[in-house]
Amino acid sequence: MGLLPLLRLLQLSSPALPVGAYTYSQGLEWAVESGAVRTEAEAAAWIGGLLEWSLARFEAPLLACQLAAWRAGDDGEVLRLNDDFLASRESAELRAESVQMGWSLVRLLAELDAFAALPGWRERLLAVDTPAFPTAWSAAAAAWRVPAEQALAAYLWAWAENQVMAAVKCVPLGQSAGQRLLAALGERIAPLAGTALSLPEARWSNHTPGLAIASSRHETQYTRLFRS
Repeated sequence: MGLLPLLRLLQLSSPALPVGAYTYSQGLEWAVESGAVRTEAEAAAWIGGLLEWSLARFEAPLLACQLAAWRAGDDGEVLRLNDDFLASRESAELRAESVQMGWSLVRLLAELDAFAALPGWRERLLAVDTPAFPTAWSAAAAAWRVPAEQALAAYLWAWAENQVMAAVKCVPLGQSAGQRLLAALGERIAPLAGTALSLPEARWSNHTPGLAIASSRHETQYTRLFRS
């Protein structure tokens, strides 16, 4: 298939993907409001910590297993992992974010010939009740034959990019600072994606109490730019 899987992956991980990711900060806005994140270095520590201790140790390994399940035709496993991911969301905002983004991506893929015209994929995806964002994203990556390691790296990059964009707006940081953050985070993504690809389920963990507290506090924050 040549470069087509790579091009599909670029589309899937682009900030232009119309799923509303830019409207969410995942608790970062409250961290700024509380004074926990005020500088470029503190933003790097916050985002990098979540990347390593939450995304790379739970969401990315789960995504890898969903990719394998979609490719193997094991839709029961896809559903189990979808339910596990929804159950892992520790606040109403985090759960609503994943459900809304998942619904938006499903709606897009169902109308996109590049996905919907592939035999069976549209029907399989629409059969998932309350699809989380990783579930819909992994379906597209599997259908488009994106190599698993590349898919995980792109997923982590897209998350990091969205967090940096949120930090640029609400800390606030300059554009150059944002690019420095992305460059530093990018160096960490490749090894984290490799680890996530082989991490057994018994070792998955998203134990990030700071994120849970920030997200819960954000629900009642007086003024805010972001939905989470």
